[in-house]
Formats: sequence, C-alpha cells, structure tokens
Amino acid sequence: MKYIKFFLVGILFGIVMTKAEIISWYRIYEMFKFQSFHMYGIIGSAIILGMISMFLFRKKMVRTFEGNDINVTPKKKGLYRNLLGGILFGLGWALAGACPGPMFVLIGKGVVSILVVIFGATLGAFLYGLFKEKIPH
Repeated sequence: MKYIKFFLVGILFGIVMTKAEIISWYRIYEMFKFQSFHMYGIIGSAIILGMISMFLFRKKMVRTFEGNDINVTPKKKGLYRNLLGGILFGLGWALAGACPGPMFVLIGKGVVSILVVIFGATLGAFLYGLFKEKIPH
C-alpha cells in the first residue's frame, strides 16, 4: 500500500506519454528521418528540465520527501564511451521503435508485440550485469 503513489504516478506518466504521442512509432520514425520537430521538442524540454533539476539538487535547494539532501555523484568524463553508448541506445531505439519508458506504456495500450522488445532489453541488461566486471568502462 505504501507504493500506491508510485503506481499512480506511473499511470499518469503513461497517459501523458500516450496523449503526447511519444509512444507512436510513426513519431519516432519521423524523428529519425529529421522530418518533424515534435520529438525533438519533447526531448529538448526534458533536457532543460533535467538541467534545472540538477542545478537545484547541487545547490541543495530541493530535498527528498523526508527532508534529506539529494546528493548527485559526478559521472566519469569520457567522450568515447558516451558516444558509443548513445549510438547503441539510438540504434536500439530506432530498430525497436520504442525506448524503455514507452515499452511498458505500449503493453498497457495492448501492443503485445512489444513483449519481444522487452524480452530483448531484459536479456541485454542481464548480460551486462553478468559481464560488467569483464568489459572496459
């Protein structure tokens, strides 16, 4: 019962993603062909919101619900690994027609074929966890 607030936020998130057409394969296709600004506007808005949030976290202007500080651990710098990770993520997104958030919204919408994509994403995450210590970071 204590997780009901997360469940409700997830439902709201799914409704917003559906109404904004973020889960539409056609919108994703348009984006990757540079034919529409729709997805770039949404992604750009998310980046700006993330930048503002990180600024507020670092300046200790925002706290958790319990009143604790939010500590952000700095990430390692590295152009090569960020480019490679971004390319792999983008290729997976383009091939699947969905990124991780919308995959679960598509299940809720009744798109059963997305289960293949979720299986592949889960398998990939499992294999990464299995081989994490053996690959360079």
